[in-house]
Amino acid sequence: MDENCTNCSKLCAARERIVHGYGDVGAEFLFVGESPSEGAEKTGVPFTGDSAGRRLQEILRDLGFVRSEPDAAEPDIQNAFLTYLTRCRHPDREPTDTEIDTCEPFLNSEIRMINPQLIVPIGQRALDALAIDYTTYRPGSLSIDELHATTLRGRGFELLPMINLTAQTDEETDAFVTHVLENVFSRDYRQTKGRQSR
Repeated sequence: MDENCTNCSKLCAARERIVHGYGDVGAEFLFVGESPSEGAEKTGVPFTGDSAGRRLQEILRDLGFVRSEPDAAEPDIQNAFLTYLTRCRHPDREPTDTEIDTCEPFLNSEIRMINPQLIVPIGQRALDALAIDYTTYRPGSLSIDELHATTLRGRGFELLPMINLTAQTDEETDAFVTHVLENVFSRDYRQTKGRQSR
């Protein structure tokens, strides 16, 4: 991964650092958000340094994927990998579609390297981006609010959509954890695994 990437001039001018993926490179679960938060940009580790990161780390703990405290700057992760559609944060806006497309090779490389069983798109933009590549659904036809805590069969992977962490209620968090424990861990989800070309 390029630590000095200059592909998106407006993001490069505004960022403090690039935040590449983090976790277990042999993971079966890949969690994908839209872009680094201010906290993640400070720590350099996805989904850390703020309340949203704490919520995800609590979810990972409840699923048995982390052994560290929920506010750890470098969580001790097993069987999960954390990453984003874009690697740089702009302090005043969300990433543009062009910036997401420009950063796609980084995500593509991580998916090919890890070859996960299940991908968790966090938020609508992550769901839209991953659905285009890994399902037969039409772009724009999926709603994160309707699909939160469900399973979508894709091409070689399954998607487990999750509402954006900053918008999640405690009940929605519990619903996601319960779905994974009762409907994913209880069956052989590995049967869908396959390497995909993009």
